[in-house]
Amino acid sequence: MSYNTILITKKAAIATVTINRPKKLNALNKETIKELHNAFKDLEGDKEVKAIIVTGSGEKAFVAGADISEFANFSVKEGKKLAAKGQEILFDFIENLSTPVIAAVNGFALGGGLELAMSCHFRVASDNAKMGLPEVSLGVIPGYGGTQRLPQLVGKGRAMELIMTAGMISAEQAKSYGLVNHVTTLEELLPLCSKIANKISNNSSVAISYAIKAINAGFKNTVNGYEQEIKAFGACFGTNDFTEGTTAFLDKRKADFPGS
Repeated sequence: MSYNTILITKKAAIATVTINRPKKLNALNKETIKELHNAFKDLEGDKEVKAIIVTGSGEKAFVAGADISEFANFSVKEGKKLAAKGQEILFDFIENLSTPVIAAVNGFALGGGLELAMSCHFRVASDNAKMGLPEVSLGVIPGYGGTQRLPQLVGKGRAMELIMTAGMISAEQAKSYGLVNHVTTLEELLPLCSKIANKISNNSSVAISYAIKAINAGFKNTVNGYEQEIKAFGACFGTNDFTEGTTAFLDKRKADFPGS
């Protein structure tokens, strides 16, 4: 499949999705959101892909926000639909993907850009990165999950302050808050993400998919995360990956997971 606003590269078991709108600082518009959805859906179905890295083109921005020109004149009904559809086809979609997604945050990650990074399973940032949710300065609030995921990651008080002030924080501050896992140089950002992704790819993709579901369940008020963990744990016993993993351990050899 060909794309106008994103690029996809694959190396071994790792796929990299690059948002490619550098003149717009990789801002998310309807086309980009749809293309990202299609790309992640395709990669999810690719059994050779064990981990996905998402980043922005250039050195200035991961994603500098949503394309405001597309919705500046929207009505209440249109605004609600915009948020609902975006959450469904991209942000919630990524969060619940069974293939691990790492956000390589290079430069600005603001508004919808930070919301995109937060929907990924974890984040690594370059030392020039700046993160924030400035929506209230435009008379609106984060609409792609920002009011929910930011408190989960950094705590209620810090999320309240960041959203209310519409301010930005540095990569190091984001690390101290728990918003990103690692901070490195811009040059080492993708190599570090690839190193982590390769470690992930050595493990059972089936078990990882169950782990993602169980972890996510703990952040949903309507789901008992412990029950989800018990269910997923039991399901693992019926997989070929479990048979291979335990047999390899007992045989004192490296596991070669079949992925089923």
